[in-house]
Amino acid sequence: MGQHAKNRWLIALAAVGIHISIGSVYAWSVFTKPITKQFGWGLTDVQFTFSIAILFLGLSAAFLGHYVEKHGPRKAGTLASIFFGVGIIGSGLAIQLSSLPLLYLCYGVLGGIGLGVGYITPVSTLVKWFPDRRGLATGLAIMGFGFASMIASPIMNALIEGVGIANTFYILGIIYFVVMFASAQYLSPPPVGWVPAGFSANAAEGKKQIKKDLCQLTANEAIKTRRFYWLWLMLFINVTCGIAVISVASPMAQEMVGMSVGTAALMVGLNGLFNGGGRIGWASLSDFIGRPNTYTAFFAIQMVLFFLLPNLTNPVLFMIAMFVIMTCYGGGFASIPAYIGDLFGTKQLGAIHGYILTAWAAAGLAGPIFAAWVRNTTQSYTGTLSIFAAMFVVALVISLIIRLDIKKLQAEAQQRENSVELAG
Repeated sequence: MGQHAKNRWLIALAAVGIHISIGSVYAWSVFTKPITKQFGWGLTDVQFTFSIAILFLGLSAAFLGHYVEKHGPRKAGTLASIFFGVGIIGSGLAIQLSSLPLLYLCYGVLGGIGLGVGYITPVSTLVKWFPDRRGLATGLAIMGFGFASMIASPIMNALIEGVGIANTFYILGIIYFVVMFASAQYLSPPPVGWVPAGFSANAAEGKKQIKKDLCQLTANEAIKTRRFYWLWLMLFINVTCGIAVISVASPMAQEMVGMSVGTAALMVGLNGLFNGGGRIGWASLSDFIGRPNTYTAFFAIQMVLFFLLPNLTNPVLFMIAMFVIMTCYGGGFASIPAYIGDLFGTKQLGAIHGYILTAWAAAGLAGPIFAAWVRNTTQSYTGTLSIFAAMFVVALVISLIIRLDIKKLQAEAQQRENSVELAG
């Protein structure tokens, strides 16, 4: 099969295959009750498995980003399928041996490493295949990650009731391994100098102006720039507030607007839909309005909604506000790889993406703990929401400051082009 024969939409499909598999980690809560019931382990102890997985997602994305760049997406995707598959199958063994430490090791550490590598591998490849629609491409894959828990939850529930917890892990582990392994085999970067069909013709006619990346930096050069840390902070704030709200969505809705348990559960299910939809929606929109405007919009919208939430007494309005927040939460993940491409180029996008995802690992640990702490201290969710609203003010300011860096870079790039033309 010639390299040029690969279909970039099939590459996108392979990416979705990997992301739908690893995104099932978000359905971990389906396992918590059955596991606590079966073994009498504490809820916090069982929940901790999820925290370990998210922590190792961030760490492995950061440390193995260079592996992805060096060995290519096929090898990296295969590595991810092995770690994730073994992690989930091993979790079944941990349940059979009723060993919590083994569950931490398999699901948390091994599964988490598979998660991190599996997350960044297809994304960095897609950005290279879709120079014309960067946001749409990364949105597609990362949307799979957002929707995964909706697809996985009912299946897991049915399996747990039908065949028990351990067998559920065995069955899922094998399925995920097969899907991820098969998907990884199709992944490859585009051939050197490749452009989408009709693209060069359009560019020549001036119809479609491809925006040049501001520069092409390696990951280690990128972390020496200010804008890297602005991006990191923006993602950190977006994820901290989002994860915190997700982790308390149901009790908060019941307490603040008197929602019934059933309605709150419905809202939580729909949250997943808006989280996934926001990933593809916002990321596609960012191709048209630009990444800086997209992030400024995220923070302006959420700042207002977090201020409003404590005063919303109508369950329908409360739900709508939650859903919009969810789209911004998902959109933040999906637009970041495209933003990285714009600011640092695609030379080592996977590795830079990996470094930035440490913000997710940090937020995954900080968000829920922070929400619980403020709730216990102030005895209401209102305090939590006000603090988050203030954090979004900070994020909004950062999203404006980063534009100064971008302007400066654009001016420098323009000067370089002019001097090249003069020399020519």
